[in-house]
Amino acid sequence: MVRYLLKRLGRGILTILLSVTLVFFIVRAMPSNPVDLMVSPQMSEEAQQALIEEFGLDQSKLTQYGLYMKELLHGNLGSSFAKRIPVSQYIAEKLPWTLLLLAAVMLIVILIGISVGLYAAAHKGKLSDRVISVLVTMGISVFIPFMAFLLLYLFSFKLKLLPTGGAYTPPKGTGWSYYGDVAKHLILPAIALSITNLANAVLYTRNSMIDVLHEDYIRTAYAKGNNKGRVLRVHALKNALIPTVTVIGMQIGFMVGGATVTETVFSWPGIGRMVYDAVNALDYPVLQGAFLVMAVAVVIMSFLTDLVVAWLDPRIKLGG
Repeated sequence: MVRYLLKRLGRGILTILLSVTLVFFIVRAMPSNPVDLMVSPQMSEEAQQALIEEFGLDQSKLTQYGLYMKELLHGNLGSSFAKRIPVSQYIAEKLPWTLLLLAAVMLIVILIGISVGLYAAAHKGKLSDRVISVLVTMGISVFIPFMAFLLLYLFSFKLKLLPTGGAYTPPKGTGWSYYGDVAKHLILPAIALSITNLANAVLYTRNSMIDVLHEDYIRTAYAKGNNKGRVLRVHALKNALIPTVTVIGMQIGFMVGGATVTETVFSWPGIGRMVYDAVNALDYPVLQGAFLVMAVAVVIMSFLTDLVVAWLDPRIKLGG
C-alpha cells in the first residue's frame, strides 16, 4: 500500500509539473502579449517599458520560467496582470462556484446515470431499453456549446422559466431564499455540462450490468431462490459499477474543460469563466494558476477513482 501511494504521488507530481511547464510556454507562444492589450495611444514608451519590466516580460522565457517555478515552490502564484490582485485570491473567489457546478454534475451523472443504466439492463431488448439506447447515442454526440445555447434559448429567453445567467439575482440575498436562487441559476449549466457524461454513465452501466448478469455466480444466486431485485442489488451491482466508476473518473478532465465553455455561456462566475477572461486579456499568471488547479484536481480524482474501484472489487490490489 505504501509503495502504491508513493508511486501515485510521484506520478501525480510529474503530471502536475508537466502540465505547469506546458501551460507556461504555450501561453507565451501566443502571437501577442499582455502589454499590447493594455497600451493606449496616450501611453508613453517609458510607461509601456515599465509595464513590460513589471510583468517580467523583458527577461528570456527560460529566466521567467525559473523565477515562476521558484515562486511556485514557495506557494506564490503571482499576481493577475489585469486584475492586479494575487492569483491565489482570485482563484479562491472563483473555485467554490466551479466546485458547486461540478458537484451538481456528478450528482446527476451518478444518481440518474447509474439508475437508468441498471433499468435498461434489467429490461434488455424491450421498448424502454431501445428508447434509452437512442437517447444515449444522441447524448454522447451532443456538442456542449450547442446544447448550452439551446437550453438558454428555450428555458430562459423563450419560456422564461429560468435565469439567463449568473449565479444569483442581484442584489445578493441571504438565507434560504439565496440558496434557492443559486439552485435555480445552477439548473441550466449543470444540465448542459452533464448530458454527455450522463449518457456515458448510462451506456457503461447498462453494458457492464448485462455482462455481469451472464456470470456463473449470478445464475447460482437465482438458483438459491433470490428474486431479480435482490440479485441486481446485492450480487451484480458492485461488479457492474467498476467500469462505470472508471469512466466517470476519466471524464473529470473533460468536465473541467467543458466547464470553461458552460460557465462562459451562462456567465457562471467560476474557474472556467475566469480562464475565458484570462485568455482574452492574455493574463499569464491567472492562466497558469487556473491550469495548475485543474491538473491537481484531475490527479486527486484519478487517485480517488482507484480507491473506489478497489473498494468495489477487493481482488484489485492497490499495491500491485
